[in-house]
Amino acid sequence: MTQQIDYFVIAPPLALALVAGLVLLLDAFLPARPRTKPVLGLVTLAGVLIALAFVIAQAIRGGPPRSTFCVPAGLAGPTRLCSFVADGFTLVFAGMVLVAAVVVVLMSMTELAAGGIPVGEWYFLLLCTLVGAVTLPASRDLIMLVVALELVSLPVFALTAMRRYDGRASEAAVKLFVVSVVSTAVMLFGVSLLYGVAGTVYLSRLAAVFSGQAPAPGLAETTALATAQSLPAVVSVGVVLVVAGFAFKIAAVPFHSWAADVYQGAPVPVAALLSVISKAAGFAGLILVLVAGLSGQAATWAPIVGVIAALTMTAGNLLAMRQRSAVRLLAWSSVAQSGYILAPLAVAAQGITPRLAGGTGALPAGTRAGAVGTSMAYLVIYAAMNLGAFAVVLLVSRTAARNELDDYRGLAFRSPAAGLALAFCLVCLAGLPPGLAGLFAKVFVFREIVAGGSGWLALIMAVNTVIGLYYYAVWTARLFTPPTAPVLARHRPTPTTWLAIGLALAAAVLFSIAPQLILDMTTLSAFG
Repeated sequence: MTQQIDYFVIAPPLALALVAGLVLLLDAFLPARPRTKPVLGLVTLAGVLIALAFVIAQAIRGGPPRSTFCVPAGLAGPTRLCSFVADGFTLVFAGMVLVAAVVVVLMSMTELAAGGIPVGEWYFLLLCTLVGAVTLPASRDLIMLVVALELVSLPVFALTAMRRYDGRASEAAVKLFVVSVVSTAVMLFGVSLLYGVAGTVYLSRLAAVFSGQAPAPGLAETTALATAQSLPAVVSVGVVLVVAGFAFKIAAVPFHSWAADVYQGAPVPVAALLSVISKAAGFAGLILVLVAGLSGQAATWAPIVGVIAALTMTAGNLLAMRQRSAVRLLAWSSVAQSGYILAPLAVAAQGITPRLAGGTGALPAGTRAGAVGTSMAYLVIYAAMNLGAFAVVLLVSRTAARNELDDYRGLAFRSPAAGLALAFCLVCLAGLPPGLAGLFAKVFVFREIVAGGSGWLALIMAVNTVIGLYYYAVWTARLFTPPTAPVLARHRPTPTTWLAIGLALAAAVLFSIAPQLILDMTTLSAFG
C-alpha cells in the first residue's frame, strides 16, 4: 500500500520550509553587503505571505475538511485515521499565526538593521518556528503534536541568544532551554502512559477509548462500556502530565516563572513571537489534546484547567502591578491573558462528563464548539493588541536602553502616532472603550463561563479584570504626561517599524468594530 500525500493540504508549512532553505542558501552565497539584510528579510516576508495565501485559498475553497498522511483503509478499521487535517480550526490558527508572523518579520527587519545579529540564521530559525506553529493545529496524532510543538520551541532558544556577548540574552536562552526540556520530558511521559493504555496515538481513537466507545487493548473487559469503567489510575496520571507539559508552554501557573526573565532578555521581536505565536501554538495543542483526544477524561482535567485558569490570571495580574520595565509588564500581562483564554476551556471541560449510561461521553457539539470558539476568539483579539504594544516597545527600545515605563512619559507628545497606537492597544488589553475588541472579548468569556455554571470562576475573572485596569491605566497615563526630556527624537523610526505598528493597530481597530464577527467565525471553525 502506498501513502497518498495531498500537497495542497500541506502547502502552508511546506512553503515555509522551502523558503527557510532558500534563505539559508542565499545567506551562504550572497556577498556580505549592507543590501543583503533587507533582501533576506523581503524573501522571508514573501515566504510568509505565500503560506498565508495558501491558507486563504484553502478557506475559500471550503467543503469538507481535507486530510493527508492517513492510515490506509485496509489497516485503519471502520474509522479513518489521519495525522494532518486542514479543517476550520486549523485554518483559523494558521491564519492568525501567519498574520502575526508578518508583523514579527517587520519588527525583525528593524531589529537586525542595527547589526550585531546574524541575519541569515535569524530568518532561518524564525521560519522553522513558523513551520511548527502552522503544522501544530493540523496535527491529529500525539507524535505529530509533540514534534510540531518542539519545532516551535527549539529555534526560539537560538533566537533568544542571538545577541552574542549579551549576558542577559544568554541567561534567558538557558532558562528557556531548561524549562522547555523539562516540559517536553513531562509531556512525553504522559503521552507514553496514554499510548500504553489506549494502544494508539490518534486523537480520534483516544477519544473513543477513553469515552467508552471502543475497548482498550490489554484490559480484561471485552466491551467498550466496561473499558470506560475500568481504566487504570495511570490514565489520570497521564492526563495530568500532559496538561502540565502544555502549561509550561503557555506560561500558566505554576509553570510561569520563566516568562518575565526570558521576555526581558530576548530581543523584542522574539518576545513578541513568544507572547503571540508560541502561545497560540501551545493553546492549539492543548485544545486538541483535551477536547479532541481526552474528552472522556474530562472528570480528571476539568477541575485542573479551572484552577489553573484562576491562578494564572491572578498571579499574572498581581505580578504585573509591581513592574517598572515595559517588557516585564507585558510578560506578566501575557500570563494573565493566558488565564482568560483558559477559562472557557474549563467550562467546556465541565460539560464533557462521561455519560456511560448513554455511551456517548461527549459534550454536545454546539456547546463544545462555543467554548472552544470563545477561547479562539479571545486569542485572536489578544494577538493583535499585544503585537501592537510590542511594536511600539521596539520603537522606544532603540532610544531607551532600560525600556522602563518612565521612558514612555510624554510619548504621545514626542511621537503622537506611536503614543496613540500604544494607548489604544493598552486600552484594548484592559477591556475599556474605545477598545471594544478587548471589552467584548472579556464579555464573551464571562458569558460562556456563567452559562457553564462556573460562577466562582467568573467572580475571580471579574476581580482580576479590575486589577488589570490599574497597571494598564498607569502606563497609559504616562503616555500623556508632559515629557521631562526628549528621548525619542534622537532616532528616526524605520518604515518597517511603522508598518508593523500599522498592521497590528489596523487589526485591533477592525476587531473593535466587529468583535461579534470574530466570535462567530471562530465558533463555526471550532471542531464539534
